[in-house]
Amino acid sequence: MDQAAKGAAALSSKDFPAAVTHYTDAIAANPQAVDYYIKRSTAYTRISPSDHAAAFSDAEVALSLASKRGKRELIIQAQLRRAIALFSLERYGDSRQCFEWVKQMDEKEKTLKIWEMKLETKLKALSEDDEKAKPTIKQYPDVEIPANQESKKSSISTGVESDKATANVTEQPPKLEQPPKLEQPPKPEGVQTPADKIRHEWYQTPDNVVVSLFAKRVPKDKATIEIQGRSLAISFPLPTGSDYDFSLDPLYGEVDVAASTAKVMSTKVEFTLKKSSPGEMWPELESETPVIEADTEEKSDAGGEVNRVVLADRNTNSGPSYPTSSKSGPKNWDKVADDLTKKPKKEKKEDEEGGEDGPEDDYEGADPVNGFFQSLYSRADPDTKRAMMKSYQESNGTALSTNWAEVGKGKVETQPPDGMEAKPW
Repeated sequence: MDQAAKGAAALSSKDFPAAVTHYTDAIAANPQAVDYYIKRSTAYTRISPSDHAAAFSDAEVALSLASKRGKRELIIQAQLRRAIALFSLERYGDSRQCFEWVKQMDEKEKTLKIWEMKLETKLKALSEDDEKAKPTIKQYPDVEIPANQESKKSSISTGVESDKATANVTEQPPKLEQPPKLEQPPKPEGVQTPADKIRHEWYQTPDNVVVSLFAKRVPKDKATIEIQGRSLAISFPLPTGSDYDFSLDPLYGEVDVAASTAKVMSTKVEFTLKKSSPGEMWPELESETPVIEADTEEKSDAGGEVNRVVLADRNTNSGPSYPTSSKSGPKNWDKVADDLTKKPKKEKKEDEEGGEDGPEDDYEGADPVNGFFQSLYSRADPDTKRAMMKSYQESNGTALSTNWAEVGKGKVETQPPDGMEAKPW
């Protein structure tokens, strides 16, 4: 078994004096082995009594060798041994600095949190101008690397030992230059989020609608953003060479284009859309009904130029939509009332011929909706009437139920139509 293997076995069995001896012999045979210095530094720290100065010296040599070779893992281990030795030497400012360099290279190092807590306790006990708290150390030390040692030889001639044979001659190795810092690999340019992972979310306030498109590193100079009264669109290139297009058209409500903004951030693109009607709450971001813009046609004839505008056919007289739990959506009670109060042709003809008045004739000529509910109430059983009266009164006229089993359980809350707010009088 070679000296390095013996040193490792001794370190594992906690025979630290033996570990120091074996690793010293191993370093004498191969003074460029980074791991030997790291292991001997560990043994020096744990031996009794500890030799922290020797542990620090070995860590410095190990760090110089590792940085010269560019071995990342060995650099981390050597810097860690260096930080621990400095802590034991009560150079707390330098120790903290070394631990920071370890954290920059490997933030998952499991012993970092323990040492950070120990350092925090020590530093709190020191004054601000205490030399122990001031960092003065370099990231990479300027140390001399030992050269291979040859066994001493003596030449004896005629029983007289010459001066040259007994002289202890050592060659000084050249001083190492400051090793360069490890450069982080350059980050690739362009969008970092795959197209299938890009998503959007939104929320609203009484005055604004905020839409966030989560895509990392969108290029500001190459992104095309367009905000219109009822639409939003953005397009930007992907690293694959294709373009990513995102649009919301139509938006649920009108927005003030001049007061709306878009901001490209490192992790997302955020749109702040100013509502044209402040206070109106959007039930959804997009509308299911497409917006048909005005189509202006200019037509000339003998009488002069005529401008004709073809507008979208939109029903502007629809009644308010009341909250409902129906799976088929809200009911248009005005239409229901018209259908139910409208007489069949046959009955209408009989009335014109002088037939007898039916029980519904009392409601003709009144408001169709009121007439419908009066007719419904007059035909209902007692429980249904109680449900209708209770729900209508307690909800302040915003709800009407015929189900006494449900209404009888408690108070019926006010349910204003969409876009309206109930206020106490």
